[in-house]
Amino acid sequence: MILHNIIQTIFVVAGLTAVAAALLDWDWFFTARNAEFIVKNLGRGRSRILYGAIGVLFIAAAVFFYYKVEAIK
Repeated sequence: MILHNIIQTIFVVAGLTAVAAALLDWDWFFTARNAEFIVKNLGRGRSRILYGAIGVLFIAAAVFFYYKVEAIK
């Protein structure tokens, strides 16, 4: 159960980081090597939308599985 909570926390932090980067247009985030391919192909604006959506999905998945596992107990 502790491992489950750690994984959920990682998903929430990653999701919040992606959403914050998309909303605040963090230069360090979008010029990073990992995001370079997506920014080059989609452009900065669409990349921000994509990363914002991914962040929301990460947060939603963490919340969903939190309540799903709680219901199984």
